[in-house]
Amino acid sequence: MKVRNLLLLPLFLASLAVSAQQGSVRRPKLVVGIVVDQMRWDYLYRYYNRYGNDGFKRLLSEGVSCENTMLAHIPSYTAVGHTSIYTGSVPAIDGISGNNFIDQKTGKDLYCTSDNTVKSIGTNSKDGLQSPHNLWVTTVGDELRLATNFHSKVIGISLKDRASILPAGRSANAAYWFDSKTGRFITSSYYMDQLPEWLDDFNKKERVKALMSQSWTTLYDIKTYKQSCPDNNRYERPYFKDGEPTFPIDLPRLLKEEGFGAIKAVPMGNTITFEMAEAAINGEDLGGSDYTDFLAVSCSSTDYVGHQFGVNAIETEDTYLRFDKDLGKFLHYLDKKVGKGNYTVFLTADHAAAHNYNFLKDHKIQAGAFDIPGNTAKLDSALTAKFSVKGLVRSLENYQINFDYDKIKAANLNIEDVKQAAIACVQTFDGVLYAIDQTKVSSATLPDHMKALVTNGYNKDRSGEVQILVKPGYYEKEEGGDDMGTTHGVWTPYDLHIPLLFMGWGVKQGQLNREVHMTDIAPTIAALLHIQMPNGCIGHAIPEVLVGATLDK
Repeated sequence: MKVRNLLLLPLFLASLAVSAQQGSVRRPKLVVGIVVDQMRWDYLYRYYNRYGNDGFKRLLSEGVSCENTMLAHIPSYTAVGHTSIYTGSVPAIDGISGNNFIDQKTGKDLYCTSDNTVKSIGTNSKDGLQSPHNLWVTTVGDELRLATNFHSKVIGISLKDRASILPAGRSANAAYWFDSKTGRFITSSYYMDQLPEWLDDFNKKERVKALMSQSWTTLYDIKTYKQSCPDNNRYERPYFKDGEPTFPIDLPRLLKEEGFGAIKAVPMGNTITFEMAEAAINGEDLGGSDYTDFLAVSCSSTDYVGHQFGVNAIETEDTYLRFDKDLGKFLHYLDKKVGKGNYTVFLTADHAAAHNYNFLKDHKIQAGAFDIPGNTAKLDSALTAKFSVKGLVRSLENYQINFDYDKIKAANLNIEDVKQAAIACVQTFDGVLYAIDQTKVSSATLPDHMKALVTNGYNKDRSGEVQILVKPGYYEKEEGGDDMGTTHGVWTPYDLHIPLLFMGWGVKQGQLNREVHMTDIAPTIAALLHIQMPNGCIGHAIPEVLVGATLDK
């Protein structure tokens, strides 16, 4: 053999490895999806100067950033967003219309992944009674499994059950989530009868205790956190009733008082999530077979911290600086384990978040609270006075009016009359921009963009018939809620504008500024892998992301 051929042999063997013996179709060894729960798009740049070179900056420099990625639906909640990312679908089709929703036929309250027909695996608590049975469509992971005759492995990982189960899909090999009662990652009998040995070993390390053993202090001198409010302010919610929302934060006390679930609400929750992802890759040899594998990772602590402290807190800034370091370590791990250039990764968010409304008002920007319990009582009282029937409204959950159809029928009332009376009443409430009959959106006096969001978010079996659209700067205030921290869920850009970055095998380098949607992620990954897009997908592949042909001639 000639010397030149000997030199080319390693490259040839590497090509075969990436092709993974899948005929003439070249695919990466592993696809990793990373969802950063509650990440606003502008966090990429708000803290850019403080990020290292191995995390967000690496994704931005080596991959493609879709700068104007928007949700295609409302409400903008965790379960809905995670489902849309991996299915390319929307609540109208996929059945996941909220974290919690009401079965409109029975009036039964449903949690998106709750399933009493399964058993908890890895715990005696009820936290394992979960499955994807409420999901009506396939994920891109399901389609990968179908395309490879179920040789490809698909696994979901998150602290939240819904954020691991819904992305992985119905045919996934496994989904693992965190049990707050035991401090262990668990699953359900939907997937397996017992935890794999590698997960038992990981759980035995008791990483929660180690990660929560010292106080949370800022990574850098607290005086350098110029993108945030002063540490002690009225917009942030303290962890302790007798404390202030300030550094340092006593994590050992938090663990003692709140239990293992306390790690969810601090940045160390992201650390253990990435550690769990590495353990799964090692334990299942993801990316090590002749077929492409898929790992869906969702980092939930960014959401808990955001709810606790809001957009403008030093705690939030420090959480993202720590996340950036964890992300960089994870990408470096993938380089070593799977091989740089052998995997594809994308990073996005399930939704973003609003500024605290008091913070906005203090800076002369219109904002306020939409009082859920107060407005529910006012609406029900108005309908009682008009129709002489109490309790016609079940709830205002998900910014929707859910009616009690049994009471409406028993009183021989016309549902159209009840809806119109409800709409007229709600439109008088503080902060309401529109109240829309979801069955008549096409004829509503509403901007087309908002019509599309409402239409995509309305599921006739699991959504209320009237959608409430609040004014910019307003968001819901729950019963017993205070004025601190923040939340999400509405139609405005601060809740819908999310980051979307692709990097690795089959991905170009650059920046895309045209508008794309969350629903475009799954078909883009499907195009990359040359597999069918999920069966409820309404999105479109983003051609600017992909290198081009990946077929051997």
